Amino acid sequence: MKRFAGAIGASVVLLLGAIAVVPGWLPFAGGEQAQAQVALPDDSTTPTAVPVRPAPAAPKLPPQVSDVLQSGVLIVISKPTQRMFVFKDGVPWASSPVSTGKRGHGTPAGMFPILQKRVHHRSNLYSNAPMPYMQRLTWRGIAIHAGRLPGYPASHGCIRLPYSFAKSLFSLTKADTTTVVVTNEAVRSDEGAITLALNAQTSRPVVPGLPSTPALAGIPAPSPVLPVQASPVAPQVAAPRFSGPGQTIQLAAATSPGEAEARWTGLVTQYPELAGFRKSVVPAVVGARQFYRLRASAPGAHAYCAALKRAGQDCFRVS
Repeated sequence: MKRFAGAIGASVVLLLGAIAVVPGWLPFAGGEQAQAQVALPDDSTTPTAVPVRPAPAAPKLPPQVSDVLQSGVLIVISKPTQRMFVFKDGVPWASSPVSTGKRGHGTPAGMFPILQKRVHHRSNLYSNAPMPYMQRLTWRGIAIHAGRLPGYPASHGCIRLPYSFAKSLFSLTKADTTTVVVTNEAVRSDEGAITLALNAQTSRPVVPGLPSTPALAGIPAPSPVLPVQASPVAPQVAAPRFSGPGQTIQLAAATSPGEAEARWTGLVTQYPELAGFRKSVVPAVVGARQFYRLRASAPGAHAYCAALKRAGQDCFRVS
């Protein structure tokens, strides 16, 4: 009997030894993970299998406001006023009432890209609800789409639009040239909307004697960000320093380059935001007289020009 038991034990040892030398297999472990953890013999030329996890995708950032004001679409949504303002290439395109998130499902404030667009879409979170002309802002369920507008915040976080407006906006936007700004600030005009969006990304110095305004709620801005509110006689429209052409406005005409420079100095003193514009003096002959036109360029310059006019300053659009 002892001889028989010893024979069985020897057989089991031989069997386990044979199993142990089979590449890619371990007892009591299964699947691909077990295979990946097996080290092959030193003389093997086959590399060891190592599970590779894909790196998480970097979050998509929206284009700079100054860029889309030159070529693209800027959308500003004010939650307090329940209104959307849309600009195409820096020019007001249209505005519309909206319905944002109700209490407990608030629409987040911030600056967003367009991540996805679908004409026909249904909610994955809320009873398969239809979301026509959906433009996704986040992967957590926030989007712009057509829906019911009762006149107050009523959605589960999305931005609802009238059907016809949502359809037109869907045709206007492109994912890589559209920036959406959602704010907790009350915005009631195109000028206010474009100013708020520009200030969200503009690093500006503090001008002595002028009160500063808070940064755009919910949007992290470059440091330091100290948007400046103009004095009561100056239009409350800020313009950033920039390197691109932007939009051009004309402020005055002078009879000499020196006079044009002096006028520019006076204007910048009265309206400090103009210091962020790119100034140019353009010679021109009108009739038989020589003039020097004082012009300034910046993203959003047309909106600033409109504010200057309301403040009593001569200004008109050039390009």
